[in-house]
Amino acid sequence: MMTVTNTSCFGSEPDGCEADIETATLHVDNPGEFFFQLTDSLQAVFSTDSIITFAVRGDADVHELAPTFTLSPGATVTPASGSVHDFSQGPVTYTVTSQDGHWQRRYRVLVVPTLITVADTLFYNFEHYELDPVFNRYYIWYNTLPDGSLGNDWATANDGYRISMGSATAMDYPTTPLLNGYEGAGVCLTTRDTGPFGRMANKRLAAGNMYLGTFDMKIAMSDHLHATRFGIPFTSRPDSFTGYYTFEPGATVQDFYGNPIAGRTDSASIYAVFYRNHDAAGNEVVLYGDNVLSSDLLVAVADLGYVAPTQQWTQWNVKFEYREEVDEQLLANRGYSMAIVFSSSTSGGSFTGAIGSRLCIDKVRLICSHNE
Repeated sequence: MMTVTNTSCFGSEPDGCEADIETATLHVDNPGEFFFQLTDSLQAVFSTDSIITFAVRGDADVHELAPTFTLSPGATVTPASGSVHDFSQGPVTYTVTSQDGHWQRRYRVLVVPTLITVADTLFYNFEHYELDPVFNRYYIWYNTLPDGSLGNDWATANDGYRISMGSATAMDYPTTPLLNGYEGAGVCLTTRDTGPFGRMANKRLAAGNMYLGTFDMKIAMSDHLHATRFGIPFTSRPDSFTGYYTFEPGATVQDFYGNPIAGRTDSASIYAVFYRNHDAAGNEVVLYGDNVLSSDLLVAVADLGYVAPTQQWTQWNVKFEYREEVDEQLLANRGYSMAIVFSSSTSGGSFTGAIGSRLCIDKVRLICSHNE
């Protein structure tokens, strides 16, 4: 299990307490030859991130690079922003200290020469997890990259639940480890009651969710659908999406106001989407909770649709349905992204579902066309 050490403030942060990297930028003399996309030189860093990764072309020289950072107001970083480092030897650890000097966060920055993925099958297991390194309140997961290293591509909305249910233990959060999955560890997604705070905010439940992408806690309370940012760059043509699940719907589906909906059974979500990650003007794009299945940038979708309730591990296997041809040059330049999405309540984004609905997932696979 991977360990990263961080300390930070708990709950609402007073002035001077923030110790965050907000953006990371990598300037080079030949960005068109160094990066796949010019937008790859700038990374937005979210409150739940502790690893910052710049993916660069496979032949890029990463021996002398000088990342620069924007920080929380008044914070400082060591080594200094703009200092030169050799990233061919692995990640460089940066420590950010808050303005008042009482709080620190550590970030690992990687510059990874990336080749086009040639694996026919990409494996997503859930064996690598730990308590979040910022608050130590809920679990986060790391995925195994093709080169054997660990990445932090999996995201959840657990950090949002921390605000509404600060007294919850780690295993009471919507997304938790499952020690005995189909094979080794799995992940368990449970629709939870958000308590008095949630009722006051008209956000009475939190569906368990997990997806490839990032979660932006800074806007989660004001714009929860845009806090979920779906997708990571992907360099193979996906053919099918498979894995194992169990699903037990909760007893009573409730609406946005907490009223029971007679005759309705909760449903879960299991799907994957492949999309163009830049618009026609060249601007970087991610998909959100309000357009992940409707964007005109979608290229292919693999959606299980109805998730039949079952207490036995059950395999799904869904083919990607293509809406347009794949541009091979765009694929080679990381111009497409993949999002895998799981949720214990399909309508959880509108705070509708059944408290106690439980979706467990394990041994997820993306079977892809073989590209050389």
